[in-house]
Amino acid sequence: METMAFIVGSDKFEKLMMSIILSRTGVAMDVETHMFFTFWGLNLLRKGKADKAKVQMPPGMRSLATWMMKRKMMKSGFKKPSEMLSELVKTGKVHLHACSTTLELFGLKKEDLIPEVEDIVGAATFLDIASDADKVLVLA
Repeated sequence: METMAFIVGSDKFEKLMMSIILSRTGVAMDVETHMFFTFWGLNLLRKGKADKAKVQMPPGMRSLATWMMKRKMMKSGFKKPSEMLSELVKTGKVHLHACSTTLELFGLKKEDLIPEVEDIVGAATFLDIASDADKVLVLA
């Protein structure tokens, strides 16, 4: 089976949606996907945070731009990001990995993360996963 590995290093809405859409496409193409959430990207795995992700815009425009984007996506039939992540993991082809170093830096525990997180791994472990992947992408 072909594999992809993503590094998600940003907590911005558009980065989350890119990773979800690419993973959904991978599932449709029978591609196994490993997503490594590190630094600010780790915030997306915290309980209740994925659905609150904001679009990357200047502060005065961020709330309006985020509202408009989420509204447009809902009208197009997209679900909430948390629901999409859950559905992806349920396929058995998408694996969510949390960065152990970032978890420690942020003072978080596994219990603070969504239940869909498969494991907490260090950079070396993820690099081992990524070295076997056919495609590696950085979404920072």
